[in-house]
Amino acid sequence: MTSKKWVIVVCMFLLIAAAMVNGRVGAVQTPTQAKPDQPKPPEIERITAEELKAKLSKNEPVLIIDVRATNAYIDSPNKIKGALHMKSRRLRMRLAMPPLKDVPRDREVVTYCACPSDEISVRAAQVFLEAGFKRVRALKGGWQAWLKAGGQVESKPKV
Repeated sequence: MTSKKWVIVVCMFLLIAAAMVNGRVGAVQTPTQAKPDQPKPPEIERITAEELKAKLSKNEPVLIIDVRATNAYIDSPNKIKGALHMKSRRLRMRLAMPPLKDVPRDREVVTYCACPSDEISVRAAQVFLEAGFKRVRALKGGWQAWLKAGGQVESKPKV
């Protein structure tokens, strides 16, 4: 066996051994799976486009978070009026920075995405709940439902 092949074999052995020590071999667990000793995360409530339109028409204070994927956001010329766009994977970090760090935890928060089943907006809503926000919902049907309902939109800021 050549020395190059020998190094590869040794590295593979060490990786497998390290995985076994950490208990990860054969037990892959996604971050959203609950461990047996942990409570299941709370079910995320949904808000319809019509309900959100009514709140906005009454000027109720609602923080709207657009967590559409980058491509979906870039491809669209608009967003829901007043919405803040954030990448979902950076949301936890952004909660510690303005403007989110100053938002009262009792403020109503609505997240939306362009996913077929609202997956990203539900995950974003869970992040807000874990950060202590009390009134968090995901927009049922997301961006497409908002457009279909004729909800108010505004042009995105030019970058």
